[in-house]
Amino acid sequence: MAASEICNLMERNGQLEKAALHVERPVYQIEDLNEATLYGKPHTTYGQVCRKVLCSCDCREYVSDTVPILKWLPEYNWRSDIIGDILSGITVAVMHIPQGMAYGMLGNLPPIVGIYMAFFPVLIYFFFGTSRHASIGTFAIVCLMTGKIVTKHSNAEFLSNGTLVLQNGTDPNGPIYTNMEVATAVTFTVALIQIVMYVFRLGIITNLLSETLVNGFTCASAFHVFFSQLKDLLGIPIRKRAGYFKLVKTLQDVVLALPEANRTVLLISFVFSIVMYLNNEYLKPWIAKRTRIPMPIELIAVIAGTLVSYCFNLSEDQGVNIINYIPTGLPAPTVPTLSLVKDIFLECFVVMIISYTVEISMAFLLAQKGRYEVDANQELLAMSLSNFTGSFFSCMPISASLSRSLIQYNVGGITQIASIISCFLLLFVLMWIGPIFEPLPKCVLASIIVVALKGMLMQFQDLRKYWKLSKWDAFVWIVTFFTTVLVDIDIGLLAGVIISLFSLLVRGNRPYTCLLGVLPSTDLYLDIKRYKGVQEIHGIKIFHYTGSLNFSSKTLFRTLLYKRVGFDPIKVLSKRARQGETHNYDESADMLIKCVIIDFSALSYIDPAGVDQLRQICNVYKQLNIEVYFTGCSGPVYEVLMKCNVHENRTNQFIIFPTVHDAVLFAQAMLFTVKKET
Repeated sequence: MAASEICNLMERNGQLEKAALHVERPVYQIEDLNEATLYGKPHTTYGQVCRKVLCSCDCREYVSDTVPILKWLPEYNWRSDIIGDILSGITVAVMHIPQGMAYGMLGNLPPIVGIYMAFFPVLIYFFFGTSRHASIGTFAIVCLMTGKIVTKHSNAEFLSNGTLVLQNGTDPNGPIYTNMEVATAVTFTVALIQIVMYVFRLGIITNLLSETLVNGFTCASAFHVFFSQLKDLLGIPIRKRAGYFKLVKTLQDVVLALPEANRTVLLISFVFSIVMYLNNEYLKPWIAKRTRIPMPIELIAVIAGTLVSYCFNLSEDQGVNIINYIPTGLPAPTVPTLSLVKDIFLECFVVMIISYTVEISMAFLLAQKGRYEVDANQELLAMSLSNFTGSFFSCMPISASLSRSLIQYNVGGITQIASIISCFLLLFVLMWIGPIFEPLPKCVLASIIVVALKGMLMQFQDLRKYWKLSKWDAFVWIVTFFTTVLVDIDIGLLAGVIISLFSLLVRGNRPYTCLLGVLPSTDLYLDIKRYKGVQEIHGIKIFHYTGSLNFSSKTLFRTLLYKRVGFDPIKVLSKRARQGETHNYDESADMLIKCVIIDFSALSYIDPAGVDQLRQICNVYKQLNIEVYFTGCSGPVYEVLMKCNVHENRTNQFIIFPTVHDAVLFAQAMLFTVKKET
């Protein structure tokens, strides 16, 4: 083999220019190249696998991977990092108080539950999590989905004086479940699913949720959260709707109940919403330019609302709904109601998917910002253990909050020590400060939730972007959004997944194909429709195929090939057969084609059905004296061809070349030889 390459690189005006490239080598068929380069399929024996596993079994490393704090805490720089973590922890704790109380109500539970969620699960995540900045605790959509399950399966509730009251139509002799029992059962079931997924390394299942699907789903879910707050936001007596089309029914109830709206509640909601909105839009960006510590507007709203309610006795004088009783101290550990697990399992699976997807997305985003690694499966373990612990202490399923996590990162948090600082402050609230917020109007918490939803509600504008980039992605967004809004949350997620998979199937079976032409005096072969400077080679058609060739796409492959080449050889053979004498057939311009080259450099996979289709195509073209060559087959594709015994008979052998240029030169040489002989 003679080979030389000249590549002169010259630096001119700061730009690197390629002067010349010349390559000289023989024309290879794939068998010749494999023999010359000692090609061989890599083999891995069971013994090698076992030795690799045994050699990699380091107990110390396994423990440090399972409990990441053992790895990063000894390397923690207390002198330089602790100040940032303390400031970050204090700031996040301040955010946890109003958000926790507000989102606790979303789950149809006492507001104090949101504070519990910012304490118990966070302590566990501190030891097992791999994200340094994810703020674990309440998340609006997860709390809303939990609240939906609570409403569906609970049939009793405790009053503030400890009296158990059954809901209308509840059989006193049947099973009785309170809101808290259902919520903790949901948390336990979510933890159970997550630990199973961790054991079997199934974190990849969240890849089924594309960006467009998650965007449309969260935007639609924000509408569910918004409508759930209208009762407290307007001070109107409407019942909680369940089942399909509940948003439409809720909107109807709101319109009918508007004349009964509490004017004091309307005024409070309007004032607090406007103040928080103006803070987020104008004051917050102004402060961010001057300091990393944000204005704790939600906490200020909670304190102000509590003071106004207490001073003017809004509950008794104006009929404003307030929080009322807030217990002090830590809740006693209680075993979740395990008998509910079988009834809520499927609903909890949906909750788990959403909570984990949001958390891992947030973790990867922050890891990219902070330039460190996050282990997706370890996050499953951390969340499962956090939820498992939380299920014994009156917690709903946890997730990561975008706003709190970004604040924890931007204020200067370095590690999850910031979360521990936050936990200590929240412990102080749980032990002594909680009852101070008993006069807080619920409309203030509803205002906090609604203002916080602005970002998710504005995701509706992303539809224009998706429409410009991909009509299929826009279609997935539209179906997910409207199904979630009009039907229900879990049905919307299911519809989104189905449409996403369907779009993958359709796009996978609509591969990109083209005819290639040569750029004169080069070995470059480009799409003749896109590159006007290339030329087709006389007597040769070069068909480029991208995708996979399997049982589902083999017919489409054949159709596209015949369409690109310009004629259907089966129809030509049928017409010849009807004429009776093949040698008298009047050849058209299409029959001037003597060689078809199929470029498989972008073929990702082929199965036996695809190989059989290739064999049939070769046989059909051979009857028309047209040669078929294949180029660019990857190692796995070539090995499948060998497994299918395509090389057993020389007359049926596929002729394969490493590159298109090899095949073209070989075809031109063969055509020249045939022409010379004739």
